[in-house]
Amino acid sequence: MAKLKFEYIWLDGYKPEPNIRSKTKVIEMESFNGDAKKLPEWSFDGSSTQQAAGHSSDCLLVPVSCYPDPQRKNSWLVISEVYNPDGTPHATNMRNLIPDDTDDYWFGYEQEYVLEKDGLPLGFPSNGYPGPQGPYYCAVGYKNVTGRDMVEEHLDACLDAGLGITGINAEVLLGQWEFQCFAKGGKKAADELIVSRYLLYRISEKYGVKVNIHPKPVLGDWNGSGMHVNFSNGEMREEGGKDLFDAICESFRSVHKEHIEVYGSDNHLRLTGKHETQSMHTFSYGVSDRGASIRIPVYTVQHDWKGYLEDRRPASNADPYKVAARIIKTIRGVEVMAH
Repeated sequence: MAKLKFEYIWLDGYKPEPNIRSKTKVIEMESFNGDAKKLPEWSFDGSSTQQAAGHSSDCLLVPVSCYPDPQRKNSWLVISEVYNPDGTPHATNMRNLIPDDTDDYWFGYEQEYVLEKDGLPLGFPSNGYPGPQGPYYCAVGYKNVTGRDMVEEHLDACLDAGLGITGINAEVLLGQWEFQCFAKGGKKAADELIVSRYLLYRISEKYGVKVNIHPKPVLGDWNGSGMHVNFSNGEMREEGGKDLFDAICESFRSVHKEHIEVYGSDNHLRLTGKHETQSMHTFSYGVSDRGASIRIPVYTVQHDWKGYLEDRRPASNADPYKVAARIIKTIRGVEVMAH
């Protein structure tokens, strides 16, 4: 019998966005094949995570997906949903908002973030600012790029964990980076983004660097941080047609406010109509338009209007479960009208 480590990971009850929490459970077993259903439920002190009162503080952790931990021997990363003691989903359990029958939905999250030291983005002088934006995007070389060692370690860790990481790049703001995370299925895609964020935060402890996912980390004439979401379903990929994509975009227009409400706090500081954004008070869509709310990729147009869309509104700090649930709800409204 081997003693294996299981890092139970969940989202807490802090607002406006939850924090990632985790704790390790050691279980003695002959072997483990990654099936989360074989793991026991666990509990935690919800009064310390703003998920329960002190006089009745137990909350339950229900394992739902597992990934091999790339940095610890005999260890697994376990995404867990939070439940009440009576077996009902906790009010903070946003994963429960995503329907189970969403394997047909594919999501690609573009997670931007800024690495900080002593309250400043890496590479920023202690007084003043570096040179203006321009040289830093997808850059290489001293003073054009900072934090690459940590970013590369994170990329390798995500790949070793079996996550659907599809790429990384330095972003427009000095000290700002992005990774892309893709998966099939609404819940699976959001799970993998949370695991990839968890690994990024954990690796940052080693480097003594803060990971900042606020949507406007530096005020002024500097790019903010987003979490653009590329999405599709089977109808978009296989049947397609300009009419279908126009109908989907128009359906997003009608619930623009509802989307913005779950797309991250302080997003008004980022969605100004500048720095490759549309104003949060305006909805628009267009082919190859990075200043629109929804970008229709040229890939989709060139493939006979079969493919995907990119929602450019979600902020870098958005909860991927809320985002996926809202996108699926809107598209399914179009499906109902079509049939």
